[in-house]
Amino acid sequence: MDIRKIKKLIELLEESGIAEIEIKEGEEAVRISRMPAAGTVVHAVQPQYAPAPAAPAPVSPAQAASAAQAGSEAPAAKPKTNEHVITAPMVGTFYASPSPGAKAFVEIGDEIKVGQVLCIIEAMKMMNQIEADKAGRLASIMARSGDPVEFGQPLFVVE
Repeated sequence: MDIRKIKKLIELLEESGIAEIEIKEGEEAVRISRMPAAGTVVHAVQPQYAPAPAAPAPVSPAQAASAAQAGSEAPAAKPKTNEHVITAPMVGTFYASPSPGAKAFVEIGDEIKVGQVLCIIEAMKMMNQIEADKAGRLASIMARSGDPVEFGQPLFVVE
C-alpha cells in the first residue's frame, strides 16, 4: 500500500472524527486508530486467533476439592497467605501463547520473574502483553486460551 494513501487516510480520519478505520487492498491491510493520549497510530493487522473449543478452565486440586464439596455454585476460593493472584487488567480474550501453534508463555510450575510476559489479552483487536507483577512459582493458570476474560478476573496464582 502506498505511503501517500496511508497519509491521506490519516488526514481523513482526523478531519472526520472517526476513531478507527481498517482498509484492505488485496492481501495488504492497514488499520489506523486514533488514541486520545498518543495521537494517531498506525497498526499492522495482527493475525487472528481462531477461538478454541469451549472446555472447562483448568483448576488446581484445591479448587477441584472445594468445588466438589460445595457443588457447582461454589464461590471462588480465597488465596492462601503465601499466594499472589494476578488478575486481568482489562476485558478481552485470553491467549496463553503468542500465536495459535506456539508454545505457551508459561506453564504451571514455572519460576517467573517480575516483568515476564505471562499471556496476551486481545482487546479491541489490540494484543496486550500481560506481565508478572511478582516473582515466584506459577501455581495455577485460571483461564484457557481463547476464553473471554473480565476486568479483575483471576488469571494466575503465584506462590
